[in-house]
Amino acid sequence: MNLSFKSHGTFGILRVDDSRIDASVAIAFKDRFRDLVSGSSGDVILDLAKVDFLDSSGLGALVAARKLLGAGRVLELAGLTPAVDKVMTLTRMTTVFPIHPDAQAAVAARNAQPSATP
Repeated sequence: MNLSFKSHGTFGILRVDDSRIDASVAIAFKDRFRDLVSGSSGDVILDLAKVDFLDSSGLGALVAARKLLGAGRVLELAGLTPAVDKVMTLTRMTTVFPIHPDAQAAVAARNAQPSATP
């Protein structure tokens, strides 16, 4: 499973560089996700722009990834292709994950948030 992670201070962007998240890679996705985000403490934007297929196992892997972050950390999704967006909508996961049109929009939204410090 090809994933890459880049820290941006209070959050990180994890890019999926494969076209599928399905039963054949779900465990590898979760393991790689855990390895990449374990050294960070902020929220994660998951860039799915290259993913054009997501099955129920892949959906389960996304939910597991969200849980891996633990309390106080958010997993946001960005760049959903039409097929992935359809799965997210049909399963109502759009109510679980914050979703952005692309990674740049996700970063802009985060940068527009007011600082938590006074």
